[in-house]
Amino acid sequence: MPESPGPTDAVPATGVDLHLVLPPAGPRRAAVAAALRDAVRTGRLAPGTRLPAYRALAADLGVARNTVADAYAELVAEGWLTARQGSGTRVAERVAARTRPQRGTRQPTTPPVHNLRQGQPDASSFPRTAWATAARRAISAAPNDAFGPGDPRGRPELRTALAGYLARVRGVRCTPDEIVVCAGVAHALRLLLSGGVPAGPVAVEAYGLPFHRGIFAAAGVRTIPLGLDGHGTATDELTTRRAAGVRRVLLTPAHQFPTGGPLHATRRAAAVDWARQRDGLVIEDDYDGEFRYDREPVGAVQGLDPDHVVYLGSVSKSLSPAVRLGWMVLPPHLVDSVLAAKGEREAWTGVTDQLTLAEFIDSGGYDRHVRRMRQRYRRRRNQLVRVLADHAPHITATGIAAGLHAVLSLPPGSEAAALEAAAQRGIALDVLAGFRHPDAEVPHHDGLVVGYATPPEHRYEAALEALVRSLPPA
Repeated sequence: MPESPGPTDAVPATGVDLHLVLPPAGPRRAAVAAALRDAVRTGRLAPGTRLPAYRALAADLGVARNTVADAYAELVAEGWLTARQGSGTRVAERVAARTRPQRGTRQPTTPPVHNLRQGQPDASSFPRTAWATAARRAISAAPNDAFGPGDPRGRPELRTALAGYLARVRGVRCTPDEIVVCAGVAHALRLLLSGGVPAGPVAVEAYGLPFHRGIFAAAGVRTIPLGLDGHGTATDELTTRRAAGVRRVLLTPAHQFPTGGPLHATRRAAAVDWARQRDGLVIEDDYDGEFRYDREPVGAVQGLDPDHVVYLGSVSKSLSPAVRLGWMVLPPHLVDSVLAAKGEREAWTGVTDQLTLAEFIDSGGYDRHVRRMRQRYRRRRNQLVRVLADHAPHITATGIAAGLHAVLSLPPGSEAAALEAAAQRGIALDVLAGFRHPDAEVPHHDGLVVGYATPPEHRYEAALEALVRSLPPA
């Protein structure tokens, strides 16, 4: 039998790992000390980092214990490291990384004092405890095959939970087999573009998300803007000569982005009738359909014709954009082509997050969270309206019956000045012009797009005070 190491030869089996590269020749103590100095100087070892026990590092480097012990002692004496009984050897807190920015790298920008950008939920509201509980339950109950190669369709637990939830809450008609899990709406659009949807240009709303148009442009797809008024997108324009070659249209019918308001019933029906007659496709981005305040819920267009509508959704507004989970509800004839575009194995979304979301939905935790956030955002919406009435009554907020943002109508020609005034007060927000299609023929109305969901609760009042001081006078 091999000899067991004696007490003085034992190497700790636990502790931090540290990768150091020593030159092949030369004094070992000096080399270890130089490598440690370089790791601290470049920031690879941050202040407060605990170093490995000298015996463990000596074994990793293949040098004598005293060599590492002496190097540690030298750096403690120089002030690079600190050593305390019971606390081990650590990088000194006062030692800051002294790195030189590489040519061409982007330097970090100062975050705004008040973030009122649209499209972001309150990050501090993420349900950490409930999500962690759901994760423990889901992972404990998951079958062994859940931790093998991922299925590009998504975990069956999540697809089943989503089918029930979307039917109950959004009026979506589907089976779990018609759902494909993805990493968000942007990912879904890219998969659709390479997954067999009709070729040719795509119709979009005159005002909409630039990232939608950017995805189409990157794929070489031309976008044709449709008109927009108080009843939503003018879907009757799909039958005009200008849209003669169009066989797909992207809509935000539950809450038109960014102007607000649902698509009128006759226009919803017109979009579906057009898709049937053209053998076309309606792509429905239901980006914040759960959040409505002063109106009855508006169901998904997909429920009118599941064979001609692709329904897209995600948790980026309801939970967090950091949870990279979205879904496509596809007409049956598109499922195989989208899966072929996605690949044989899941490469985008983590199984543990999928299992957690399924458990979160099935346990009722998702519904409770959405109801709680709906109440919080309603209060914020109401507070915004009150502040405007008290301090800027000449400014009206529109599109506020649902969603997470409002459009503040401004006097003609004042949009740029209002944005500059807001920036000077440390406010980040968007202007309406930033969402206008470059070829849109509808009249432009100056306005600010204010994301009232974005700031943390304790900063919201101050953000509104700064906002009203940035608005143009009557």
